[in-house]
Amino acid sequence: MPTALVTGPTAGLGRAYAEALAGRGFDLVLVARDVARLTALADELTGRYAVRCEVLAADLADRVELRAVEERLADGTPGVDLLLNNAGFGLGAGFRASSVDDEQRLLDVLAGAVLRLTKAALPGMLERRSGTIVNVSSVAGFAPYGTYGAVKAWVTAFSEGITSDLAGTGIRVLAVCPGYVRTEFHERAGLRVQGMPSWMWLRTNEVVDATFRHLDAGRRSPVLVPTLRYRALVAATRHFPRSLVLAVARGVRMRTP
Repeated sequence: MPTALVTGPTAGLGRAYAEALAGRGFDLVLVARDVARLTALADELTGRYAVRCEVLAADLADRVELRAVEERLADGTPGVDLLLNNAGFGLGAGFRASSVDDEQRLLDVLAGAVLRLTKAALPGMLERRSGTIVNVSSVAGFAPYGTYGAVKAWVTAFSEGITSDLAGTGIRVLAVCPGYVRTEFHERAGLRVQGMPSWMWLRTNEVVDATFRHLDAGRRSPVLVPTLRYRALVAATRHFPRSLVLAVARGVRMRTP
């Protein structure tokens, strides 16, 4: 069976991806901080899909714990065929109010871990001349949304850049850039969204299904924006005056309750 390593699989998009991969016959390496939730998920997926689930508890902002995940990717058995960098979080305060330590932690998890885990996975994939790396980015990377938007812009650009570097190796890299998704992401960050119409919210299965349609079809584009409505918005951010994009971004605000 192929093996996938998924970071942040205990809720939201990560859980939906883990379930979809198990349904496709992947054994799983599940990485998150909460051991109890990881174990419960592993037991559930093993019972439902008869796949092997390995639990690896790690805080990706902790360099020592992150190193353990890197070592699993580099030297573990079985080798990882698909790496899904999904772990992430948001801050419940704007840049003026947040602490520099919180901002650094955001960068460490959303960018640093993505870079290091990708680097760790590549040697085995290159040796096998096959593999897939999926980085969960965001449409926030196409608009001005503080550190979170800036780091997601990096994830998207990073995915595009290494796609060029890996041409002809048999390894695929994909940045998935969803819009607002109905998960516990905002609640856990202590955020409420203002100014967003209900029809702009996505379901987790929309994002996951779009990801696998893209991969199954063999499409070579390294960036996927799920759903036509969000692709239209991204196109608008690229062609409309920047002053208008800034004004719209200010109209859709995240606030602490």
